[in-house]
Amino acid sequence: MAGSMQQAAKFVDLPEDRGTRVTVADTPILLIRQGDQVHAVSADCPHAGAPLEEGAVCNGRIVCPWHKGTFAIADGSLIEPPPLAGLKCYPVAIENGNVLVSPEAKAQSQRKATADTRTMAVIGAGAAGAAACATLREAGFDGRLVLIGPEHVVPYDRTALSKFVLAGDMPPEKIPLLLPDDFLSAQRIERVEAEVVKLDAGAKRIDLSNELTLHYDAALICTGGIPKPMDVPGSNLRRVFLLRSRDDAAVILASLEGLQKALIVGASFIGLEVASSLRKRGMDVTVVAPGKVPLGSQFGEKLGRLFQWLHEKNGVVFRMESKIAAFLGDDIVSEAELESGEKLPTEIVIIGTGVRPATDFLKGVNLADDGGVPMDSSMQAASGLYAAGDIAQFPLPRSDQTLRIEHWRVAQQHARVAALNMVGGDEHYTGVPYFWTYHFGKRFEYLGHASEHDDVVIDGDLDTHAFIAYLMKDGLVAAAVACDREAPTARLAEAMRSTLTLAQARSAAG
Repeated sequence: MAGSMQQAAKFVDLPEDRGTRVTVADTPILLIRQGDQVHAVSADCPHAGAPLEEGAVCNGRIVCPWHKGTFAIADGSLIEPPPLAGLKCYPVAIENGNVLVSPEAKAQSQRKATADTRTMAVIGAGAAGAAACATLREAGFDGRLVLIGPEHVVPYDRTALSKFVLAGDMPPEKIPLLLPDDFLSAQRIERVEAEVVKLDAGAKRIDLSNELTLHYDAALICTGGIPKPMDVPGSNLRRVFLLRSRDDAAVILASLEGLQKALIVGASFIGLEVASSLRKRGMDVTVVAPGKVPLGSQFGEKLGRLFQWLHEKNGVVFRMESKIAAFLGDDIVSEAELESGEKLPTEIVIIGTGVRPATDFLKGVNLADDGGVPMDSSMQAASGLYAAGDIAQFPLPRSDQTLRIEHWRVAQQHARVAALNMVGGDEHYTGVPYFWTYHFGKRFEYLGHASEHDDVVIDGDLDTHAFIAYLMKDGLVAAAVACDREAPTARLAEAMRSTLTLAQARSAAG
């Protein structure tokens, strides 16, 4: 075997607490030492190319620094998204204290074809839908698999819309796809471009807007949310927009030409990301929202003011504790009138006031008051029926809460658990919710979930945006907000699978 191997490192030089990047015959490889063994896997995350040596190695896992995808050290297999495929593995040998590695990846094991004749439906062709389809085929399901959704494209990275597309950094047609171009055809996945008119959970029947009917053995609903329109006079004027899809972004971009004044309704993550993007284009941006500070309900007043300060430093104007009474204009919006009577001139409005679960078509399941789908930790809502993402009202691990979380990666985590259970597994959602948001070149990460907290402990410097803020509840870490701390948050992402005191969290972050 050694004849095809090349020396990559000295065994004694490899730490056990992180990976080491080497290059073998122009191939970037990550070496990971575990005791007297060394494993060699792909050095870059297959999701977005993050350098995995900057992430974490713990609990037998490699954690991506950027988006917290996780892989098994032993064989590179995928454990948690957002990546939808595992890492390549490379042969390793240790001779006389030298680590030898082959640049030729090990052959991946081939799935054996089965005589499975079941039909499985995935309703929603977004992040969760892509994760579910990839997981079902990875898990060995070879039966009929149907992916249903109204958009005419394969699943794409919707998070880019507010972060990069409206800023002009990425054309809508260049948004990264979540699956390889040929994935659907290669994996024999039927793509149905239609709306679901009705899903009868008792009859396991799906009626589609193209007048087709599908009977399923198991189905996953991951239809996400529908943006909430504003019920005020003038909301139907031209240049008043909602942002949800690639097509929405394309229309908004076309409308921005020659405009200078923009108004954002809502100081949510999406609203503030749009504000950041439009300021990058040189536009005058005003944000109107009812809360005291941006993101106050998620992070509290102190951290909310950090976001407001960052935006104001970059020229965004806020009208907090304000509500829109009407949009004014002759065909095209020209002003927004506040309930106080103040009128704000604008040439374009983008509404970011949240979403409601897209579940109107669902019959035979008792929905929550907000339209969410109640389920257990296996993501099952009824016999043969599962849900994931924005619509899923699920039990939050390590808490007594049942709630919905509208985070992109959470949707993929849910979908992976559901898909494994659809093929007979016994999986339960035990993950740590994770979200990242981007403002004026600063990348903020949110780990865990704190519906409420009684203290905020900050390690680092808020002013320079290099910190970890621990949101505490009853002496335990409920969540963490961080900026410029990607390796520590990768370690925290694993550690927070257990309930942590502040001292334990700080020790894990390193």
